Amino acid sequence: MKRALPQIEHYSGLEVSSFGIELLRSVLLPELLGDDLEPILYWSGRKLARLYPFNTIDDCIAFFDKAGWGKLEVVEESRGKMQLELSSELVSARLIDDPDAAFTLESGFLAEALQNIKGYCAEAYTEIKNSRNNKKVLFLIKWDTKDPVETVTY
Repeated sequence: MKRALPQIEHYSGLEVSSFGIELLRSVLLPELLGDDLEPILYWSGRKLARLYPFNTIDDCIAFFDKAGWGKLEVVEESRGKMQLELSSELVSARLIDDPDAAFTLESGFLAEALQNIKGYCAEAYTEIKNSRNNKKVLFLIKWDTKDPVETVTY
């Protein structure tokens, strides 16, 4: 039996402590997945983006906000690539607790979302900017305009 997906409108207005989410993300998942944590989170992010498809980057930005992942902003876009910045109090707190915190779930989500939006095979790369007063995550998404994706319905 197939489970129903959590609906954004049911959960996005509720407030919960981020501590519980961080327990799962920073303690339990690394314990369960070990060295496979980052690739599994990346491909899990891609799967989530297929379950919650978008037509525009603005829809993707709104999803990040509603999911509590942080404030996502487009920094720069040029042919075949886009740079986005993720920031929030939660992002800063994660980087304070663990300067090597992984954002591969978000990275994979962005790769798949932009692949769907742009129509070309895409990959995402993550860079942590960890200055004293400004902690943020940069994502570089690149797509190959010579490699269009076939439309697949899930």
